[in-house]
Amino acid sequence: MSKMADDGKTGAKRADKLDNKTYLKELARLHAELVKLQEWVVKSGAKVCVLFEGRDGAGKGGTIKAITERVSPRIFRVVALPAPTDREKSQMYIQRYLPHLPAAGEIMLFDRSWYNRAGVERVMGFCTEEQVQEFLRVVPLVERAIIHSGVILLKYWLEVSAEEQTRRLEARIHDERKIWKLSPMDIGSYRRWYDYSRARDDMLAATDTEYAPWNVVVSNDKKRARLNLISHLLSQIPYEAVPREKITLPARQKAHGYENPDYPYKYVPDKF
Repeated sequence: MSKMADDGKTGAKRADKLDNKTYLKELARLHAELVKLQEWVVKSGAKVCVLFEGRDGAGKGGTIKAITERVSPRIFRVVALPAPTDREKSQMYIQRYLPHLPAAGEIMLFDRSWYNRAGVERVMGFCTEEQVQEFLRVVPLVERAIIHSGVILLKYWLEVSAEEQTRRLEARIHDERKIWKLSPMDIGSYRRWYDYSRARDDMLAATDTEYAPWNVVVSNDKKRARLNLISHLLSQIPYEAVPREKITLPARQKAHGYENPDYPYKYVPDKF
């Protein structure tokens, strides 16, 4: 693992960006492997749960989108829970996440997870320090139980530098396509860089276990990060290609007198 300093820089920082042609070629290859994984999960009844954590702007959403682009949303399901309701706040903390764990033949991708307690909730003061310490003590036991139930659990932390985070968040401010990604919470948490660094360090130290380790992905280059993460994810699951029947399109039926009706369809205008 690359050493992470308080300023968010890593020893694995690279100056060169991956060119788009190479990225798309490698992504297409990985997409084919993800389809094989999907078919194997369905056939074998495997249960896969993947957690994505990191600072705002680290690239979690884009990586999840890259993973799910060519697979079935009925198998690869994305979990991005909103803020808890008053009822959920009164429950055992991890309770609202448990219904979203995978059943047989499912791959659940958590865009942030129960680790909210160790990160944003702690930094932004939404829970007490006693609640944080209890979470850090208990969550390895919960994850052991999840794994013992037959779930393949993978945890990823996307590490972005302070400079790159600033660049990405500023891009959201000035891009009408991205402005929705910038919430008041993002603005409030942006200035608490070192509070997040301390929270991250505590989280990794307490929950980086042998059976559920944290996998850190340097994400200053989004393209490299996506390819590296997907490649690693595939390497952690013992999937294999499922034999496929050869598909041949059958001949279409005869019209037997069918004619298109003379109906005034409301066609969408050809503007492009």
